[in-house]
Amino acid sequence: MRHLFKIGSTGVFLSLFLYGPGAWAQLASDDSDAGGADTATATLAGGCFWCVEADLEKVDGVKEVVSGYAGGTEVNPTYKQVAAGRTSHVEAVQAVYDPSRVTFSQLLEVFWTHVDPTDAGGQFVDRGAHYRTVIFYENQMQRKLAEESKKRLEESGVFDRPIVTEIRELNRFYRAEDYHQDYYKKNAFRYRYYRWNSGRDQFLKRVWKGRQVNLSE
Repeated sequence: MRHLFKIGSTGVFLSLFLYGPGAWAQLASDDSDAGGADTATATLAGGCFWCVEADLEKVDGVKEVVSGYAGGTEVNPTYKQVAAGRTSHVEAVQAVYDPSRVTFSQLLEVFWTHVDPTDAGGQFVDRGAHYRTVIFYENQMQRKLAEESKKRLEESGVFDRPIVTEIRELNRFYRAEDYHQDYYKKNAFRYRYYRWNSGRDQFLKRVWKGRQVNLSE
Protein backbone atom coordinates (compact mmCIF):
# COMPACT_ATOMS: atom_id res chain seq x y z
CA MET A 1 0.00 0.00 0.00
CA ARG A 2 1.22 3.41 -0.73
CA HIS A 3 -0.17 4.71 2.52
CA LEU A 4 -0.66 8.43 2.05
CA PHE A 5 -1.45 9.93 5.43
CA LYS A 6 -1.44 13.46 4.04
CA ILE A 7 0.52 14.83 6.95
CA GLY A 8 3.61 16.11 5.25
CA SER A 9 6.95 14.50 5.83
CA THR A 10 5.45 12.20 8.47
CA GLY A 11 4.17 10.09 5.55
CA VAL A 12 7.74 9.26 4.63
CA PHE A 13 8.48 8.11 8.17
CA LEU A 14 5.31 6.00 8.27
CA SER A 15 6.18 4.35 4.98
CA LEU A 16 9.62 3.37 6.25
CA PHE A 17 8.15 2.30 9.57
CA LEU A 18 5.51 0.07 7.98
CA TYR A 19 7.64 -1.67 5.41
CA GLY A 20 10.95 -1.82 7.16
CA PRO A 21 14.13 -2.17 5.26
CA GLY A 22 12.89 -5.10 3.10
CA ALA A 23 10.40 -3.08 1.84
CA TRP A 24 -16.49 -15.65 6.99
CA ALA A 25 -24.27 -25.10 6.55
CA GLN A 26 -25.24 -23.90 3.13
CA LEU A 27 -27.44 -20.84 3.28
CA ALA A 28 -29.72 -21.22 0.30
CA SER A 29 -30.13 -23.62 -2.59
CA ASP A 30 -28.98 -21.07 -5.17
CA ASP A 31 -25.72 -20.35 -3.35
CA SER A 32 -24.08 -23.41 -4.85
CA ASP A 33 -21.21 -21.95 -6.80
CA ALA A 34 -18.84 -24.56 -5.41
CA GLY A 35 -20.76 -27.38 -7.09
CA GLY A 36 -20.17 -29.76 -4.20
CA ALA A 37 -16.45 -29.15 -4.08
CA ASP A 38 -14.54 -29.26 -0.82
CA THR A 39 -13.31 -25.70 -1.30
CA ALA A 40 -14.16 -22.64 -3.37
CA THR A 41 -12.55 -19.24 -3.87
CA ALA A 42 -13.76 -15.68 -3.58
CA THR A 43 -11.67 -12.84 -4.99
CA LEU A 44 -12.34 -9.40 -3.55
CA ALA A 45 -10.71 -5.99 -3.62
CA GLY A 46 -11.29 -3.63 -0.73
CA GLY A 47 -8.33 -1.32 -0.54
CA CYS A 48 -5.36 -2.34 1.55
CA PHE A 49 -5.01 -6.09 1.10
CA TRP A 50 -3.44 -6.46 4.55
CA CYS A 51 -6.75 -5.33 6.06
CA VAL A 52 -9.04 -7.37 3.83
CA GLU A 53 -6.92 -10.47 4.38
CA ALA A 54 -7.00 -9.99 8.14
CA ASP A 55 -10.79 -9.47 8.20
CA LEU A 56 -11.62 -12.50 6.03
CA GLU A 57 -9.25 -14.85 7.85
CA LYS A 58 -11.35 -14.35 10.98
CA VAL A 59 -14.42 -15.85 9.24
CA ASP A 60 -15.37 -19.39 10.27
CA GLY A 61 -15.07 -21.61 7.21
CA VAL A 62 -12.34 -19.61 5.53
CA LYS A 63 -9.23 -21.76 5.22
CA GLU A 64 -6.77 -19.29 3.78
CA VAL A 65 -6.62 -15.80 2.37
CA VAL A 66 -3.92 -14.73 -0.06
CA SER A 67 -3.04 -11.13 -0.85
CA GLY A 68 -2.40 -10.27 -4.47
CA TYR A 69 -3.31 -8.33 -7.58
CA ALA A 70 -6.22 -8.73 -10.02
CA GLY A 71 -8.23 -7.02 -12.71
CA GLY A 72 -5.41 -5.82 -14.91
CA THR A 73 -3.73 -6.88 -18.09
CA GLU A 74 -0.11 -6.76 -17.04
CA VAL A 75 1.56 -10.14 -16.45
CA ASN A 76 3.27 -10.80 -13.12
CA PRO A 77 2.81 -7.32 -11.65
CA THR A 78 4.93 -6.29 -8.70
CA TYR A 79 3.86 -4.44 -5.59
CA LYS A 80 5.99 -1.50 -6.56
CA GLN A 81 4.19 -1.20 -9.91
CA VAL A 82 0.66 -1.67 -8.54
CA ALA A 83 1.12 0.61 -5.54
CA ALA A 84 2.44 3.35 -7.80
CA GLY A 85 -0.62 3.09 -10.06
CA ARG A 86 1.48 1.98 -13.01
CA THR A 87 -0.73 -1.03 -13.83
CA SER A 88 -4.45 -1.66 -14.39
CA HIS A 89 -4.55 -4.07 -11.44
CA VAL A 90 -6.09 -3.50 -7.99
CA GLU A 91 -4.87 -4.81 -4.66
CA ALA A 92 -7.08 -7.83 -3.98
CA VAL A 93 -7.33 -10.98 -1.90
CA GLN A 94 -8.37 -14.50 -2.76
CA ALA A 95 -10.16 -16.39 0.01
CA VAL A 96 -10.20 -20.18 -0.05
CA TYR A 97 -13.26 -21.37 1.88
CA ASP A 98 -15.32 -24.43 2.77
CA PRO A 99 -18.76 -23.93 1.14
CA SER A 100 -20.33 -26.35 3.62
CA ARG A 101 -19.48 -23.91 6.41
CA VAL A 102 -19.71 -20.49 4.79
CA THR A 103 -21.26 -19.38 1.51
CA PHE A 104 -20.16 -16.92 -1.11
CA SER A 105 -23.10 -14.66 -0.17
CA GLN A 106 -22.03 -14.65 3.46
CA LEU A 107 -18.51 -13.72 2.47
CA LEU A 108 -19.92 -10.82 0.49
CA GLU A 109 -21.79 -9.64 3.59
CA VAL A 110 -18.50 -9.60 5.47
CA PHE A 111 -16.92 -7.73 2.60
CA TRP A 112 -19.61 -5.02 2.45
CA THR A 113 -19.36 -4.38 6.18
CA HIS A 114 -15.58 -3.92 6.05
CA VAL A 115 -15.20 -1.41 3.20
CA ASP A 116 -16.57 1.92 2.01
CA PRO A 117 -18.46 0.85 -1.15
CA THR A 118 -19.30 4.46 -2.02
CA ASP A 119 -15.71 5.54 -2.65
CA ALA A 120 -14.64 5.30 -6.29
CA GLY A 121 -11.25 6.86 -5.67
CA GLY A 122 -9.73 4.33 -3.28
CA GLN A 123 -10.26 3.29 0.33
CA PHE A 124 -9.64 5.49 3.33
CA VAL A 125 -6.05 6.81 3.24
CA ASP A 126 -5.14 4.69 0.22
CA ARG A 127 -6.00 6.71 -2.85
CA GLY A 128 -6.06 5.74 -6.50
CA ALA A 129 -7.92 3.37 -8.81
CA HIS A 130 -5.70 0.50 -7.67
CA TYR A 131 -7.36 0.71 -4.24
CA ARG A 132 -10.99 0.79 -5.43
CA THR A 133 -13.51 -1.90 -4.37
CA VAL A 134 -14.23 -4.78 -6.76
CA ILE A 135 -16.04 -8.12 -6.50
CA PHE A 136 -14.53 -10.55 -8.99
CA TYR A 137 -16.70 -13.44 -10.11
CA GLU A 138 -15.43 -16.78 -11.40
CA ASN A 139 -18.74 -18.05 -12.79
CA GLN A 140 -22.26 -16.86 -13.51
CA MET A 141 -23.56 -18.01 -10.14
CA GLN A 142 -21.05 -15.82 -8.33
CA ARG A 143 -21.99 -12.96 -10.65
CA LYS A 144 -25.71 -13.40 -9.85
CA LEU A 145 -25.08 -13.58 -6.11
CA ALA A 146 -22.83 -10.51 -6.21
CA GLU A 147 -25.41 -8.47 -8.12
CA GLU A 148 -28.19 -9.53 -5.71
CA SER A 149 -26.04 -8.70 -2.70
CA LYS A 150 -25.14 -5.29 -4.08
CA LYS A 151 -28.83 -4.57 -4.76
CA ARG A 152 -29.74 -5.50 -1.17
CA LEU A 153 -27.10 -3.11 0.10
CA GLU A 154 -28.39 -0.33 -2.16
CA GLU A 155 -31.96 -0.90 -0.93
CA SER A 156 -30.95 -1.09 2.72
CA GLY A 157 -30.50 2.66 3.08
CA VAL A 158 -27.25 2.24 5.01
CA PHE A 159 -25.47 4.61 2.65
CA ASP A 160 -26.87 7.83 1.23
CA ARG A 161 -24.44 7.79 -1.68
CA PRO A 162 -24.37 5.38 -4.64
CA ILE A 163 -22.68 2.00 -4.26
CA VAL A 164 -19.85 2.15 -6.77
CA THR A 165 -18.21 -1.23 -6.14
CA GLU A 166 -17.56 -2.95 -9.45
CA ILE A 167 -18.64 -6.51 -10.24
CA ARG A 168 -16.43 -7.95 -12.93
CA GLU A 169 -15.13 -11.23 -14.23
CA LEU A 170 -11.85 -12.49 -12.83
CA ASN A 171 -9.25 -12.92 -15.49
CA ARG A 172 -6.29 -13.88 -13.35
CA PHE A 173 -5.12 -13.44 -9.79
CA TYR A 174 -1.46 -12.87 -9.04
CA ARG A 175 -0.09 -13.68 -5.61
CA ALA A 176 1.68 -10.76 -3.97
CA GLU A 177 5.19 -10.93 -2.64
CA ASP A 178 5.76 -13.15 0.41
CA TYR A 179 6.32 -10.28 2.83
CA HIS A 180 2.72 -9.13 2.22
CA GLN A 181 1.19 -12.50 3.16
CA ASP A 182 -0.14 -12.56 6.75
CA TYR A 183 1.37 -9.13 7.25
CA TYR A 184 -1.03 -8.48 10.12
CA LYS A 185 0.47 -11.45 11.96
CA LYS A 186 4.11 -11.06 11.07
CA ASN A 187 4.17 -7.31 11.65
CA ALA A 188 1.38 -6.94 14.19
CA PHE A 189 2.44 -3.63 15.70
CA ARG A 190 3.09 -1.93 12.39
CA TYR A 191 -0.19 -3.30 11.00
CA ARG A 192 -2.25 -2.07 13.96
CA TYR A 193 -0.55 1.31 13.73
CA TYR A 194 -1.35 1.63 10.02
CA ARG A 195 -4.94 0.39 10.41
CA TRP A 196 -5.75 2.83 13.18
CA ASN A 197 -4.30 5.76 11.27
CA SER A 198 -6.11 4.73 8.08
CA GLY A 199 -9.50 5.52 9.66
CA ARG A 200 -11.02 2.27 8.37
CA ASP A 201 -12.31 0.96 11.70
CA GLN A 202 -13.55 4.34 12.82
CA PHE A 203 -15.60 4.60 9.61
CA LEU A 204 -16.99 1.07 9.96
CA LYS A 205 -17.99 1.65 13.57
CA ARG A 206 -19.74 4.88 12.67
CA VAL A 207 -21.67 3.31 9.76
CA TRP A 208 -22.54 -0.11 11.17
CA LYS A 209 -22.83 0.33 14.94
CA GLY A 210 -26.34 -0.69 16.04
CA ARG A 211 -27.37 -1.74 12.51
CA GLN A 212 -28.69 -5.20 11.68
CA VAL A 213 -29.02 -5.53 7.93
CA ASN A 214 -29.30 -8.90 6.19
CA LEU A 215 -27.27 -8.74 3.01
CA SER A 216 -26.82 -12.44 2.36
CA GLU A 217 -30.34 -13.71 1.60
